[in-house]
Amino acid sequence: MKLLATALTTALAGALTLGAAAPASPATDARISTAFSIPGAKVYPEGIAADARTRTVYVGSYADGTVYRARPGRSEAEVFLPAGTDGRHTANGLRVDAQGRLWVTDSTAGVAVYDTATGNRLAHFEVAGDAPRFVNDLTITPDGTAYLTDSIRGAVYRVTPAQLAAGSGALAEAYDLTPALRPRPAGGFSLNGIVSDRAGRYLLTVDMVEGDLYRVDLRTGAVRRVDLAGAGLKAADGLDLGPDGTLRVAHNTTNTLTRWQLTADGTRARLLHTITDPSLQIPTTLTHTRGRTLVVRSQFDKGGPMSPGTGTPTTFTIASIRGL
Repeated sequence: MKLLATALTTALAGALTLGAAAPASPATDARISTAFSIPGAKVYPEGIAADARTRTVYVGSYADGTVYRARPGRSEAEVFLPAGTDGRHTANGLRVDAQGRLWVTDSTAGVAVYDTATGNRLAHFEVAGDAPRFVNDLTITPDGTAYLTDSIRGAVYRVTPAQLAAGSGALAEAYDLTPALRPRPAGGFSLNGIVSDRAGRYLLTVDMVEGDLYRVDLRTGAVRRVDLAGAGLKAADGLDLGPDGTLRVAHNTTNTLTRWQLTADGTRARLLHTITDPSLQIPTTLTHTRGRTLVVRSQFDKGGPMSPGTGTPTTFTIASIRGL
């Protein structure tokens, strides 16, 4: 755990020195408010997922692996899965699949799948061996396959529906992006957020340090760098891809959110809009739902993973953004 925390700290600190994630143009038409608060003095949330069926929102704590649940209309979330449930140390990436199952990654181990009605664990998959790893974020394609990034190994793992039905197993590597990535120090961070298109043709995953976006063709396995038309995605953490090709991005250390338009084949993206505001409090990820974007305010720089940090965190909250 110490190694992983150090790696995260290094990556985030490095992102701070890389400059703004996109041209600084604070939006005048964006409205930033608070959707709900999260109980606890040292939550340091990172992941978020919305259940489209129930409008329930789930948030994970990087500090101890607690998963919180915010019911529609409530001003404060509640504990859904307590810290340490099933041995979980962190809760990074979260997704709710089409069947209403909640997927939760633990950067130190792998991913677990839970019944949102009961909180019972339905399945779990872990990276084999003791080599360094940092299982970060995940996406689920229309056929029910989950893909997960490993920020240290530069790899994408896969869990198929058949493996999910089996209930457990090793987290298998599907794609090694290392040959396509720009050179990085041994053990350095690279891949972070990951999304998939609604047709299940490709994955998009971001190298948070270099600011590159990569496209993985799910039919051929081909990996290519997405053309960002001269812009970049430095410090990019969480991604959200809409059915119309709108890509929304949270850039953590620069307190920035961006909106991009992808081409139909996902090979090029054009920057459309940028919001930079200190009230975002180190945004780690986001989810777009019902006309608003929910953004995790991690406060990682207030005594959290971004060490050395300064100050004491305020109440942990999820921001609601309109106009992104």
